Amino acid sequence: MSSTELAMRFEVAMLPVADVDRAKAFYEGLGWRLDIDFEPAAGVRVVQFTPPGSPASIHFGHGTTEMKPGSLDGMILVVEDITAAREQLISRGADVSEIWHSEPDKGRVSGLDPQRTSYASRATFADPDGNVWQLQEITERLPGR
Repeated sequence: MSSTELAMRFEVAMLPVADVDRAKAFYEGLGWRLDIDFEPAAGVRVVQFTPPGSPASIHFGHGTTEMKPGSLDGMILVVEDITAAREQLISRGADVSEIWHSEPDKGRVSGLDPQRTSYASRATFADPDGNVWQLQEITERLPGR
């Protein structure tokens, strides 16, 4: 970073939900850390959760976004072992898809990437509102990360 560039860290994503208490129970059930649940003003409630080991968090609540509940798709949770992460989420109540990977000229193919290539294997799950998360197995980062 040059001396003229300011650091910009992505820390929070707004998550559109219809039922704050239902969403709170879901993310608590996944084992995510509850950071805040407060009402800074009349008609406004902010709930923040952080996934285990993550520097970024999610916010949801009343009066926090104009997005349609369930409209987010493809938020990525990076894991070192997708099989273990999938099993853990299922044990905590999430409905997680089968693991899949992409192959040239074939598209999405069921199962782990045969070489267990970093960034290749994925699975998905949704919260009660339909916001879709992707698990992505990354065991070795690309250069520069």
